[in-house]
Amino acid sequence: MYRSVAAVAHERRFNFQSLLHWSLLGIVMLMVLYPAAVIVLTSFESQGVDHQSGFGLSAWKIAFSDPGMHSAIWNTVAVTLARQAIALPIAILLAWILARTDIPGANALEFLFWLGYFLPPLPVTLGWILLLDPEYGLINQWLTGLAFVNKAPFNIYSFWGIVWAHLTTSTIAVEVMLFTPAFRNMDASLEEASLTSGAGVMRTLYGIVVPIMTPVVGAVLLLAIVHSLQAFELELILGFPFRFYVFSTQIYWLLHQQPPQFPAAMALSSIILFVMVPLVVLQRRTVARRSFVTVGGRYQGHRQSLGKWRFLVFFVLLAVALLITVVPFVFLMLGTLMTRFGYFNIAKPWTSVHWSRVIYDSVFLDSFKNTLILAGATAILSVVLFTLIAHVVIRTRFVGRAPLDFVSWLPSTLPGIILGVGLVSLFLGTPFLRPLYGSMSLLVIATVISSMTLGVQIIKSTLVQLGIELEEAVKVSGGSGWNSFRDILLPIITPTLLLVGTLSFIAAARNVSTVALIASSRTRPLSLLQLDFMVDSRYESAAVVGVIVVVLTAGIALISRLLGLRAGIER
Repeated sequence: MYRSVAAVAHERRFNFQSLLHWSLLGIVMLMVLYPAAVIVLTSFESQGVDHQSGFGLSAWKIAFSDPGMHSAIWNTVAVTLARQAIALPIAILLAWILARTDIPGANALEFLFWLGYFLPPLPVTLGWILLLDPEYGLINQWLTGLAFVNKAPFNIYSFWGIVWAHLTTSTIAVEVMLFTPAFRNMDASLEEASLTSGAGVMRTLYGIVVPIMTPVVGAVLLLAIVHSLQAFELELILGFPFRFYVFSTQIYWLLHQQPPQFPAAMALSSIILFVMVPLVVLQRRTVARRSFVTVGGRYQGHRQSLGKWRFLVFFVLLAVALLITVVPFVFLMLGTLMTRFGYFNIAKPWTSVHWSRVIYDSVFLDSFKNTLILAGATAILSVVLFTLIAHVVIRTRFVGRAPLDFVSWLPSTLPGIILGVGLVSLFLGTPFLRPLYGSMSLLVIATVISSMTLGVQIIKSTLVQLGIELEEAVKVSGGSGWNSFRDILLPIITPTLLLVGTLSFIAAARNVSTVALIASSRTRPLSLLQLDFMVDSRYESAAVVGVIVVVLTAGIALISRLLGLRAGIER
């Protein structure tokens, strides 16, 4: 019996789709697992007296015999604990006020925290250096002018200076934006019962609301710890003057020795991998359990009245929001116009020469072009790749969709500096890939990998909420899977794809740690140019580059908000 034409066509489509799915799984595993495997395997390489490579524990011995290694471990843990001990209760309180009370100007305040979500850490930190440097910091100069202040009370180049920089750049604003939509959608019945029974606001918040929101708080805390362990550039700039090293900067300096200590750096990178993987798996399970709990039909109640405290609370939140966003940017801008960064009392303190010196420099122009190419290519490739991954995981019966989903989570276990280390070893150790080392292609691959987890999860969260009836109708009527995707699914998820492209563009434009080890002078983006200026103490030029990076990333973020893409972030 001859098979029908439709059956043959269906079999061909099935074979092509299977080939596409397996190819996608292979590409993603190559991009993510191979660099991680290279890191672990290289850490066990040892070189004998005859210069023949073998396997052993010599790299681990070198890494842990370094007298600074133990302090780097403690410093990493201490900064992480200090950040979260301060940021978590503050973020919970601020998010609850924004979401659950009648504070005036809630939308404007939330917008400021949302804007802080996107500001690059390095430029913001440069603004704080101008304010809190122990020698020329403006706040310290004002305070030491008082009769009862003998020395500068603040020092940005200290443990608490590093913690402060993290809190005002990449911690409080991010956690507020993660908590606010969760508090807005929570069941308010127990909260209102507590307030009605006479319990105070703070007792209700931390005795009733926080326990109810434990899964959300736990997920955000785990995510924040993972991000804390990934910190690099702030510790590099603020920690070096007083010899303060963390895991990531220790790896960076090992690779900048002569000769580079690759095996020892890989050993340290492996330690972070072994710590991060369980944390991310735990965070993933927490989020997965929460994602199946609907908020539909819950009693959301009315906003709690702050009474006579409304405007006082408003001004406190406004001060915090401005401290995170406007204040450091204003002083960053001032830094670009200073003859000498931080010196207000010299004869001619103001000049615009740094702007003309930077923007007409061929190095800056090349870096600006590289940034646009890197960010644009990353955005386009991310949208295509992440959409394919999310579609296969959610909309197909591919047998490998569970491994594909898990592998798409793994990049969040790879701190940028470690991902860079893995790609360095991969491309230098593979003969046919060696010519690509330092190329723009390698930078794009690295930034796409670093954005994978967030991008895939945003698209997945949209696909999960969409019914499959229209897609099934197209297939029943003889249409292909591609027709179903193009005509039905794509128009619906276009805003989400624009959001993912926007986030990927911004992440690539501001990225430092991932590209620090793999960029060459030919492919250096603006973020690395600013880092180089800061390392060389050329703070005036660094401030100019920082302003441009802030305008670029914040501008793209504002455009995305105007396009109505804010909802995707709240997922």
